[in-house]
Amino acid sequence: MQVVAKTSKPSKQRKMLFQAPDHIRHKHFAAPLSPELRRSYGTRSLPVRSGDTVRVMRGDHKGFEGKVSSVDRKKYRIYVEGLTREKVDGTTIFVPVHPSKVMITKLNLDDKWRKKILERRKKTVEKAEKPTEAVEAVEKPTEEKAVTEELPPPTKEEKPKKRKRATKKRAVKKEEEKEPRAETKPRKRKAAEEPKLG
Repeated sequence: MQVVAKTSKPSKQRKMLFQAPDHIRHKHFAAPLSPELRRSYGTRSLPVRSGDTVRVMRGDHKGFEGKVSSVDRKKYRIYVEGLTREKVDGTTIFVPVHPSKVMITKLNLDDKWRKKILERRKKTVEKAEKPTEAVEAVEKPTEEKAVTEELPPPTKEEKPKKRKRATKKRAVKKEEEKEPRAETKPRKRKAAEEPKLG
């Protein structure tokens, strides 16, 4: 399996983008789904394919909706039916649109592999949602009890005092403070005051 290395240099990022193999290029064609499709399929985005109906969300042609006629993986652009412009010599050409600037409003599900992808994603979303629903069901009764049994806030006297954990350093410092320091100094003085024999 080919692993894509991450880099922070813009020149290398562009190089990786434009020299990417087809299986990675396919992922760069992902476009967000419309809210209705997102709810029904349980996924946020899918790669655009020819046959999908898309709505342009950015640029001069914002709001235009049509079916994708072709996908250009080399230039990272898609072409929508009806979205054309006229050249100076009079010929009409399709206007290229980047897939991130469109929203998929209707999916082309002729491909059985694409159906499997959507089913798999839907199952993973359902599995992720099940534990949260169980937690919410458990939490609701406790919230109701809290509402019925409203107690006044505890006063300062009622609050338990927090104990501070004594670390080794604190314990050593306390022991040093207990021992009188005056005892060590006179000993040194007595030794200095003794008369010298000789």
